[in-house]
Amino acid sequence: MTSVSPTIRRLPQHTINRIAAGEVVERPASVIKELVENALDAGASQIDIRYEAGGRRSLSVTDDGKGMTKAEVVLAIERHATSKLSPDADGKWDLLNIASMGFRGEALPSIGSVSRLTITTQTMNAESAWEISVNGGTLSGPRPAPRFGLSGTRVDVRDLFYATPARLKFLKTERSESMAISDMVKRLAMARADVGFSLHNGVRAALSLPKETNNDEGRLKRLADILGHDFRDNALAINAEREGVKLTGFAGLPTFSRGSSTHQYLFINDRPVRDKLLYGAVRGAYQDFLARGRHPVVALYVDIPTEFVDVNVHPAKTEVRFRDPAMVRGLIVGALRHALAGAGHRASTTTSAYALGRAQVGGAIGAHRSNFGNYQAPQVPDVQTQPLIDGFSAQVEEAPEYFVPTHDNTAPIVQDFTDRPLGAARAQVHETYIVAQTVDGMVIVDQHAAHERLVYERMKAAMADKGVERQALLIPDIVDLGEGDAVRVLSRADELAKMGLIIEPFGVGAVCVRETPALLGEMDVQGLLRDLADDLRDTDETLSLNERFEHVCGTMACHGSVRAGRRLNAQEMNALLRQMEDTPHSGQCNHGRPTYVELKLADIERLFGRR
Repeated sequence: MTSVSPTIRRLPQHTINRIAAGEVVERPASVIKELVENALDAGASQIDIRYEAGGRRSLSVTDDGKGMTKAEVVLAIERHATSKLSPDADGKWDLLNIASMGFRGEALPSIGSVSRLTITTQTMNAESAWEISVNGGTLSGPRPAPRFGLSGTRVDVRDLFYATPARLKFLKTERSESMAISDMVKRLAMARADVGFSLHNGVRAALSLPKETNNDEGRLKRLADILGHDFRDNALAINAEREGVKLTGFAGLPTFSRGSSTHQYLFINDRPVRDKLLYGAVRGAYQDFLARGRHPVVALYVDIPTEFVDVNVHPAKTEVRFRDPAMVRGLIVGALRHALAGAGHRASTTTSAYALGRAQVGGAIGAHRSNFGNYQAPQVPDVQTQPLIDGFSAQVEEAPEYFVPTHDNTAPIVQDFTDRPLGAARAQVHETYIVAQTVDGMVIVDQHAAHERLVYERMKAAMADKGVERQALLIPDIVDLGEGDAVRVLSRADELAKMGLIIEPFGVGAVCVRETPALLGEMDVQGLLRDLADDLRDTDETLSLNERFEHVCGTMACHGSVRAGRRLNAQEMNALLRQMEDTPHSGQCNHGRPTYVELKLADIERLFGRR
């Protein structure tokens, strides 16, 4: 009689550990993440990280936390042994009320099963430190070790994945792994500004972040050290609360945007996360201000009661689930839009910095310096024989006729706009740019981009009120779009009607336009319908109904704005500047480009060596 081998087998412990390691230990960066989180849970105020060869050869994390006793370090390398969970009075373990970074008790045994792991730890006032080693799952120790400070833990990991060589084939290049480590440490450091961090790659210090004060100022200082000081100068403070959920942090101006979403940092209870809901909320909040392909720079912190969020979704703990996701999304969208509205017509400082940089010697102007090698500076004029120029600016156009009426018989006073934020119009350059003078500098405005934002905001306000007023075309315009695009545009006829555009089918593949928004005036109807068809084709499946409304509004506003090449008089230029000052978000057009550049007089004087 032949025996039948069992089809279900109990796995040995070392195999179980390696399976767990496959979930927790994906690459060197994930090892460092787990070790740093343990250090944070231990109350560390300083965490030092070192690695070599992208973390494959060795890596270590040293902290000044409370450390472990001999008995605790032995338990620490057992699977599912943790100090971060405890039963309640009834003996129940609550996985929905987790306040620590780690809680599974899988990290250290998983790391030890695929590498050579050494843990050295000490507690305050203990006679010695304790050291324990795990090589490919084989335990050695604990044994006494020399002390290395007051208290804390040092974890050394060498030859990562030596026990599972197949995993080494899936690691990327040393440079890619180093970049992943740096990104991970930066995210953890942004989450906890009250903790100092250092990162050394075996050759040089890659990061050195001192401990900051635990407030908004300290957090912004930490963010500036990581994201650059331009972020600090172009960030809007976020502070909102709804139903016990608090949102804080900083969001960049729309004109301070990037070509990818990698500069968006999101944290839940100081835990770095990558959550589709949160990224979608950020995208929805900026939908009104950025062109496709541009992404805002944000660092947002959500503080939420632990019972309202589940972090027990994935072993890597980078995904979360909210009990009320709609409320969290609404909080983020509302807070970001409120901050953007409060920014008024403010534009990114990097725009003017770039303009000044291009004008510096060595830029576009300085590149032709050699042509002036024989130039001789004029002599200083003799004030006794040559009168000095008076202190007034030269005016190349007639003064704008803006008058303030008086209540007596005296002559009206000409109003001076130089004390306004965007100043007084002085000239139009290339029939495209308005040059205005302010009290302490000058402003250059892109007339089309600025007017595009003004028209867009008027359309939105009209839609929110009683709808956009329409004007009937004397002769309806027939636009041939092709069958697919025509069907796509006609399927949105009701939505377009709310925006003042009345269309109807005209045969196969053609659309008849009977009415257009009155506030757009004369416009290129053919170009508008073709752009709308393109936009609907690209965004129809990815945007919500409200976001599609805003996107279509932006396209229509672009077609109804003052075009580059149109000559404006002084009254029209000043009227545009005043409307910009009174219109939210006028610092950027609907595509996220700046509408104006401001140059301070002090910066201009530096260009000419006056400072």
